[in-house]
Amino acid sequence: MKKIVIFGVGLIGGSVALALKKAGSAAQIIGVGRSTDSMQSALDLGVIDAACSDASQALQYADMVLIAAPVAQTASILTSIKPALAPSTVITDAGSTKSDVLACAQEILGEQFNQFVGGHPIAGAEKSGVTAATTDLYRNKNVVLTPTEATNADAVQRVRELWQLCGASVTEMPAATHDSIFAAVSHLPHLLAFALVDDIASRQNAEQLFGFAASGFRDFTRIAGSHPEMWRDISLANRTALLSEITAYQDELSRLKHMLEQSDGDALHTLFERASTARNNWAKLRDQ
Repeated sequence: MKKIVIFGVGLIGGSVALALKKAGSAAQIIGVGRSTDSMQSALDLGVIDAACSDASQALQYADMVLIAAPVAQTASILTSIKPALAPSTVITDAGSTKSDVLACAQEILGEQFNQFVGGHPIAGAEKSGVTAATTDLYRNKNVVLTPTEATNADAVQRVRELWQLCGASVTEMPAATHDSIFAAVSHLPHLLAFALVDDIASRQNAEQLFGFAASGFRDFTRIAGSHPEMWRDISLANRTALLSEITAYQDELSRLKHMLEQSDGDALHTLFERASTARNNWAKLRDQ
């Protein structure tokens, strides 16, 4: 790969750029973004080799395009790059939802849809922006690709190799399966964290409550410091699966509330023990 164009040089896109440089990739990395200040920061930090505001100019001789901007921007980015796409240019993304992105890409790219490979790196942080980018964000992390029957096999392989260069482990699954899984284990937890912090912050004694909050509150709400625009877009894009998960969680809370109302210590202990065992088993497998 001689040239890669990254739309959105923040935490995700910037970390890809840094990981490629660390891996010794000779690819020229071009950044495209909405903020000139952000692009200048990316240049000053050595994250990208050049910045470009014109999509057609940026795509000249590009081997790959990575869309690492919030998912709501995908349509406008695809529209801007379509006229300049070469038949050999691979397009991929790093969005946290996949069914909507694939539908968008198919509608806009048309016959060139076979050049698009949906992707989602399972890595991130509560901080955002290019200054938060790191060389090892993807090391030993999972990346999910969601190719369709129409996707060019060589395009899939090239995107797989990109993420492997970043140190990631790559798997493939259908977009609908991806969205269902991450509604449960990623999107719902973020909404719960945002909701709890918003609830505490809106109370009259919020200052007192935050003053006594400690490690439990910190650990549970860490992800509430995440990028608001990104999570707004994710929530709306995956709303069907997410609404189902919220309903299931509300049912679980109702059961928990009933146990408290009945002072049912045995039922509480059983629930806590089951959850604790599942959490500890997951942590052990994750750390292997």
